Amino acid sequence: MSAPDIFIREAQEADLGAILEIYGHHVLHGLASFEETPPDPAEFRRRWHTIRERGLPYIAAVEGRDARDGEILGYAYAGAYRPRPAYRHSVENSVYVAPGAHGRGIGAALLARLIADCEALAWVRQMVAVIGDSENTASIALHEKLGFRRVGTLQSVGFKHGRWVDSVLMQRPVGMSDETLP
Repeated sequence: MSAPDIFIREAQEADLGAILEIYGHHVLHGLASFEETPPDPAEFRRRWHTIRERGLPYIAAVEGRDARDGEILGYAYAGAYRPRPAYRHSVENSVYVAPGAHGRGIGAALLARLIADCEALAWVRQMVAVIGDSENTASIALHEKLGFRRVGTLQSVGFKHGRWVDSVLMQRPVGMSDETLP
């Protein structure tokens, strides 16, 4: 990380307003999410609870002297890849950085910590990234840097901001991967 006063910690319920603000910006102005309208605070809180109840990591990058109450610069979480039982050992990652905070290594720090947190869960064996927009070279490069490989592109599966948008699929083994049975 380029700034020593950035801390990665578990996201707290009190962080959700700032996190929703970051996500809302990406929903309204970017292609990382295929949502077109940001969720309301109650729905966003429900999503956070669902991830935490499953025992998956939901983390925040915080700037300031005190990691507990500094400014939220980004967040990341691992969610279920798909709902059917056979997918239960695979997770999908999501990483969002606040506007104006890019280029400081925050996304890399968040994704590295997310991978480590998932490796600590012996049951997680694969991490999938579904990257909105094949032109999102920064996100693709970030994932490659942290061990993901590109496994495919779903062409024109989304329509947002007046244009067709691809999804790039990337994958990374986690922990023991498929070397042993769960």
